[in-house]
Amino acid sequence: MNKMTYARKDEFAIITFDDGKVNAMNWEFFRELNDCLDRAEAEKVRSVIFTGRPGIFSAGLDLKLLPTQTLAEQIDFQRLFAETMLRIYSFPIPTIASYAGHAIAGGVILSCACDWFILGDGPYRIQINEVRNKMILPSWIVLICRSSVPHRYWKEALLHARPYSPREAYERGIADELVSEGEDCIKSALEKARDLMELYPPAYTLTKKFMREEEVNRVMGVFEKELLTWRLTYQRDAVKE
Repeated sequence: MNKMTYARKDEFAIITFDDGKVNAMNWEFFRELNDCLDRAEAEKVRSVIFTGRPGIFSAGLDLKLLPTQTLAEQIDFQRLFAETMLRIYSFPIPTIASYAGHAIAGGVILSCACDWFILGDGPYRIQINEVRNKMILPSWIVLICRSSVPHRYWKEALLHARPYSPREAYERGIADELVSEGEDCIKSALEKARDLMELYPPAYTLTKKFMREEEVNRVMGVFEKELLTWRLTYQRDAVKE
């Protein structure tokens, strides 16, 4: 793998993003990530932990790739992005995002899709920046982010694309846990994973399914319509320019 590594720690899987740069999400990233998720399910691990190398989790979608794609490729890529993030959101095994580093756009979306979100304190930026980056948040992203972002911060976090420090994200309830600067985020993630082991797995899996399946089906049902709206909007803007 070129974008990430998969490792076992006791009964847990640790997926570490590290492409040597900003862990941008592209075709290869999503293929490797789905391979890791397949392996975690096959091995019947008790939790999956997502992390990054020190200082960076993910800067989100590969913005150098997007302008080079044909319209058909863009649609296929957006569909893969949605399916992968919603797979994590619906994953039958407990998921934990835990890192000390920058997380932008897709990096935050993946973190919000997890069942527990741990941030290491430090000089890092946590931002769902799509609107500031002239991008639209489709219903499936809104669904994932609203499950983690408390209602009172929906406007500033999603619509106004406010950047947060790790501490600000924790104080707003976006992150579930804040680790002191310099402390080991993986240690905290493993402690949480062991805590989640006390829950009966079939009950956890089915309750999560009942909580999320209907809404996931709904947002994917409107996805094609939203893609059409997005395409028409940007085509119109291109003509104006």
